[in-house]
Amino acid sequence: MKPLGPIPPGFTAIDGELAIAGRKASELVVEAGTPLFVYDAGLITARVAALRAALPERLGLHYAVKANPFAPLLRHMAGLVDGFDIASGGELAMVVAAGLDPARISFAGPGKRDDELEAAIMRGVTLNLESAREAERALAVGERLGRAPRLAIRVNPDFDLKGSGMKMGGGAKPFGVDAALVPALARRLIAAGCEWRGLHIYAGSQTLDAAAIAETQAATIALAARLAEDSGAALPACNLGGGFGIPYFPGDRPLDLAAVGRALEAQFAALPAVLGETAFCIELGRYLVGEAGVYLTRIVDRKDSHGEVFLVTDGGLHHQLAASGNFGTVVRRNYPSAIATRFGAPVEEEASVVGCLCTPLDRLADKAGFPRADEGDLVAVFCAGAYGASASPAQFLGHGPAAERLVNANS
Repeated sequence: MKPLGPIPPGFTAIDGELAIAGRKASELVVEAGTPLFVYDAGLITARVAALRAALPERLGLHYAVKANPFAPLLRHMAGLVDGFDIASGGELAMVVAAGLDPARISFAGPGKRDDELEAAIMRGVTLNLESAREAERALAVGERLGRAPRLAIRVNPDFDLKGSGMKMGGGAKPFGVDAALVPALARRLIAAGCEWRGLHIYAGSQTLDAAAIAETQAATIALAARLAEDSGAALPACNLGGGFGIPYFPGDRPLDLAAVGRALEAQFAALPAVLGETAFCIELGRYLVGEAGVYLTRIVDRKDSHGEVFLVTDGGLHHQLAASGNFGTVVRRNYPSAIATRFGAPVEEEASVVGCLCTPLDRLADKAGFPRADEGDLVAVFCAGAYGASASPAQFLGHGPAAERLVNANS
């Protein structure tokens, strides 16, 4: 029997069922059907409050929209965070449609098209430039429009985030401008009359090691100071990236947020003069919303094959690619999962939860321990608030996307 990942705190049982924001899973699916992503607004609010309490007051907090662009969730985040980070013209359209202020938005990502640059510049969005060529294209678009673009440089640092699930810095990368080339490019942008917005330095994502995050943030601040000195210009803002991870798998332990905050407070207390007036922020996606989300899918068939039990659901990897082990995982391990309609009941059998796709990759839980479950029962896959609906092939085999709901205990 293979272990399941740890169920995030904040979920309870009502009458033997999983409750999300005080509502039973079965009630939610009666309203919306299955498969269904449910996001607990209260857990998101609490997570932001915990971050504010642990991290330096000087530090701004940005939400990385790619983690989850669900419109009601974006509107909820608008009252909680200081800014939003996007990575495409499509995400720009989403945040604008959600009523967010474009002045709070920054736009990173390689391969921005001219129409994306134009849309961002017209709306006053900050562009995090990924190359010298992209910088020249942005300046040309700004000149054509008669608008001074708001420009920052994304830096490809000479280091990465240790223990990162996805390394974004160190060595040759499609992301950002190599650090050695940044000062000259900054001088070029300033001389061209842009609104200079500073640096974006992102070294990696998804680590649970507080010491590694602290070390990377210290290196990032030192790099920002050096680049500002070499550029000969004040640094108005610096995005320190993110990297805060959440526990997905057996044995994972939550990030020591207090330790990260203490280390960063010490860094801010000893900033070099060149960074004295710099506005610092971090950008987080999964850490803000990942543990607040649950994917609910209904068992439509229970079958035995060669002595193994398979619980076949109406969902699958087309909605939860990461939980199936097909989104950057080298060795497949089980996400936190449960039988939502028998939440907290004792383990009675070993079973695999599989989806409705005709591929052996479609497996949401592999040979894990569950209470006895039958057709009609609901399976809950946790840690589904980030990179579930937004990072899975929803159209594969024509099944289409899952429904989504943001719920609040007060509503």
